[in-house]
Order: sequence, then structure tokens, then C-alpha cells
Amino acid sequence: MLTLTGKVFVVAGGGSGIGEATAQTLARHGARVVVGDHRPGPAHAVARRITASGCEASAQAFDITDETSVRALIASAVDRYGALDGIHINAADLDAVMHDSDAVDVPLEIYDRTLAVNLRGHLLCTRHAVPALLARGGGAIVYTSSGAAFMGESSRVAYAIAKSGLHALLRHVASRWGKQGIRANAVAPGLVMTDTVRRAMSEDACAQVLAITRSPRLGTPEDIAAAVAFLLSDEGEWINGQVISVDGGVTLR
Repeated sequence: MLTLTGKVFVVAGGGSGIGEATAQTLARHGARVVVGDHRPGPAHAVARRITASGCEASAQAFDITDETSVRALIASAVDRYGALDGIHINAADLDAVMHDSDAVDVPLEIYDRTLAVNLRGHLLCTRHAVPALLARGGGAIVYTSSGAAFMGESSRVAYAIAKSGLHALLRHVASRWGKQGIRANAVAPGLVMTDTVRRAMSEDACAQVLAITRSPRLGTPEDIAAAVAFLLSDEGEWINGQVISVDGGVTLR
């Protein structure tokens, strides 16, 4: 049983997929959760499902590219529950990722948008979470990264740059504030069968990915949520500055 009872977490990007599964998992283990998402409807729907199950959650709409909005997200957790113990930063602009390409052809507006959400926005969340965690005496940050950061793909250059930047960010946080009790880690998922992925990928494409996976199946949002919950828990206290691949064995490092 993970030690999460009574803790307060923010899931930034918790309205669906991996973020929703993480919010559900944290709440099921006794945590109080603020579900943040740029879409108010899904954020509130996830919070309602959590509270209907007898757990505690609230919702907060926010824009990860806007510092005032990010500040308000963190403040909502402190104001409502009195403290912050950790944050899972999971936001992404999937439309921008779909239009990403290579270093020669990627539209600069797509490059800029990808870095604004996947790197600058994660810095903003970190910037406002760290003081709240220090006030609590320490806590944990978990970023959602990707195997794209170290695979060297021939496409998705902006996405890979942003995710690689997250690795530098988490190592900086671990080095700067680790002695004060703050842990910063990332999970790097493989192909996770969220509703969005199921709609976007053909059976043949999924089969091709499964063929290179050292597992009999593809991933689920709950697989990633379990790893995030462990890294946020007291049981994960001695893990800091790490990127952990949760991808069915695609990546061997």
C-alpha cells in the first residue's frame, strides 16, 4: 500500500488519459487531488467521478502557457487543502505534435507551440510548485516525458527537444532542492492506449509497435499512473533526478 493518505497533489493535465488515471490512482490511495486541465468540462468530470467513489478531489481549469493561470492552479491546492505534497505535470498539445516534422520542415509556429506547452509550461508549473513544496518541508514533482527524448527519431524534432529539455529541468530541480526534500523525476511512457490513441491509430500501426515491445501487450493509462503514484509516494523517497521508462521494455537502458 502506497503512503499517500492525506497528501495533496495537483495533476496538471488530468482531464483524460494518463492524467485522469493518475488522479484516480492517487485518490484511491487516500490523497486529495486537484485535477487541472485546459478544458474545464473534462477536469470537473474527472473530479466528480473521484468524489462519487468516496474520495476527495476538486477541479481547476488552467492554461499551462500562462503564468497567472499556473500560479492559480497551485494556489487552488494550497487554499483548498492547506498544502501541496506533489504535482504530476502531464500537459501536452497533441495537435501540435501531429504537425511536428523534422528540423528543416517543421513550421516554426508548431515548434514554438510545442516548446511553450511541453517545456516552458512545465517550467512554470515547477516555478510555482517548488515554493509550495518547500513550505511543506519537501515533496515530489513527476513529469511525463517520452522515449522520443532519447530514441533519435527522424521526425517529431520539436517534441524530442522539449522532452529532452524536461530531463535537464528535473535534474536541475533535484540538484538545487534535493537536500531540502524535493524530488524531481519523470516517467517516459511507450505507446499507451488512451482513448485518443485508439481513435488515431490503426490496428496495423498498433501491431507494428507491439512487435518491437518486450511485452505481450501495449500499455494502459493505469500502467503509467502506477509508476507516477509510486514516485510521488513516501516509498519513492530515495529516487531523485531519474527518467524511468514505462514502455513494456521497448527501451533498455
